[in-house]
Amino acid sequence: MPSTLGWTIKDWQNTYREGASPESLLGELLAGLDITDLAWISLLDGNGLAEALAELEQTLEAAGGDKAALPLYGIPFAAKDNIDARGFETTAACPTFAYTPKEDATTIARLKAAGAVVIGKTNLDQFATGLVGTRSPYGAVPNSFKPEVVSGGSSSGSASVVARGLVPFSLGTDTAGSGRVPAGLNNLVGLKPTRGRFSIRGVVPACRSLDCVSIFALTVNDAGLVSDVMTGFDAGDAFSRKAPYALPLDGPALRRPGPIRRLAIPEHPQWFGDPQSEAAWNTTISLWRGLNVELVPMDFSPMLELAALLYEGPWVAERHAAVEAFMASHADDMNPVVKGIISNAGKFSATDTFKAQYRKEELQRQIDVLLADVDALLVPTAPTAPTIQAVNADPVTLNSQLGTYTNFVNLADMSALAIPAGFRDDGLPFGVTLISGAWKDTELQNLACQWLNAHPTPLGATDKVRPEETPDAAISTPTVQVAVVGAHLSGMPLNTQLTERFAVLLEQTTTSAHYRLYALPNTTPPKPGLKRVAAGQGEDKKGEQIIVEVWEMPASAFGSFVDLIPAPLGIGNVELADGRWVNGFICEGYGFDGARDVTEFGGWRAFVTAENGVR
Repeated sequence: MPSTLGWTIKDWQNTYREGASPESLLGELLAGLDITDLAWISLLDGNGLAEALAELEQTLEAAGGDKAALPLYGIPFAAKDNIDARGFETTAACPTFAYTPKEDATTIARLKAAGAVVIGKTNLDQFATGLVGTRSPYGAVPNSFKPEVVSGGSSSGSASVVARGLVPFSLGTDTAGSGRVPAGLNNLVGLKPTRGRFSIRGVVPACRSLDCVSIFALTVNDAGLVSDVMTGFDAGDAFSRKAPYALPLDGPALRRPGPIRRLAIPEHPQWFGDPQSEAAWNTTISLWRGLNVELVPMDFSPMLELAALLYEGPWVAERHAAVEAFMASHADDMNPVVKGIISNAGKFSATDTFKAQYRKEELQRQIDVLLADVDALLVPTAPTAPTIQAVNADPVTLNSQLGTYTNFVNLADMSALAIPAGFRDDGLPFGVTLISGAWKDTELQNLACQWLNAHPTPLGATDKVRPEETPDAAISTPTVQVAVVGAHLSGMPLNTQLTERFAVLLEQTTTSAHYRLYALPNTTPPKPGLKRVAAGQGEDKKGEQIIVEVWEMPASAFGSFVDLIPAPLGIGNVELADGRWVNGFICEGYGFDGARDVTEFGGWRAFVTAENGVR
């Protein structure tokens, strides 16, 4: 086997810094790979490697020869064979369907632009229809720990080659859990992004409105780095989405005292007669509580009903739409289970589709209400670990069971991150998944880093020790702190201008004893003006400490917040009681004409309460 076995991205980067060349390392890697390995559908040959190295050299020249400008320079990866990569056929695990793409999928192109080298295409459940990894004419991909057990699908090959340390990361796709179930069954990190965060242009569709390109990696840091490279709007993809102008903060809530997170867990998890998984879950739950995380048992009925819509409802027609022309003339060339599932599209009418869409929205509202008081969900990634033989005997039922805690996520427009959570008593890995709303991807990564640092597992199916995960280095959101004194305080009329920008309350404190507070005339809603008093410079009243709240918001949102502030107010610098200076509300001098001095109340809230009491 190649000496690079089990290397993380950082290991590859360090070796290149020490002087190794992509030609030698990638050549050695490919020489040690076996095309008869069921995880691969195709691999680079000698000519393909030469072309890939020439392309890498051109990329480096375009970067001015600066390898540091290419964060993935010379790093090999694999791609699920429903994602287009020049130089490889795209088969979607159906040889009759195969074609040779003229250009890379957007995700592949972005990875190549960062210096990465795609070395092979991986096996999958045909047309990405399945969570088992057995529905392929290229063979059933075995579990990387126990070959008689399923690898999980549909991204079976992509998970297998990372778990065994052949490449540090790979791309899968995820519509119903295909980027998470194989991660859970193979001791990997499986990143399922917010829909539209990564482009799906150049991907053979399954359910195009739900499809995501996903990432398998040995570490959260590696998954986060690859995610950063692939993230970006693609005007050529109708389902690509621009990130909101402000993203939720990923840091302050983890740094404040008290519980790190409130996580909802299934009140009555389903195990389908698998006591090994149930025991592993119970152990995992106790360890999460040891991290000072508050776990909230919750009725998952709306999530489970939503999950059922994906395969039991008219969304199966979207799978038919993806392969309609091919199926019309080549149905006999399809895997019989896949063909049977997609053929169910004919059972649903357009009316059924609209009714299902309405029910989806109703369930989504129920889920939003249920999750209002928690930060994320914590679920088993896969409730069972069936054998290949058992799946072949009952392919639909066991497949459905594997998707119990994954199928609802894309329909509900949520982000998810599957992570290792130890091992079952029979030696198989057990995984859990963190799930939160759209664009909460980085928050999940930070929490996952904390978990894995506290409870590390080996890297995949290798004997490599997991390095420390570094959330702050991998994931950070630039922030701005601002002190508010009046109508923006918690519970006040303009506080929503902060919360809608994902601002987080850090603390209630006071200014230094150099300020006076005034109720400004003719303002709606009523607003105060904060005036700094310079002792000994003619002021007839000395300053006092005034109650303020310090909020932290994404820097990307600060400009739009400032735009909402009407004259004579503005943002300047305010001194706090402990000597810190932060952004804060100030008032121009003319604004105090006719204003009422309300310093005696010590803060705006007390003044407003007193005024309302008088009235």
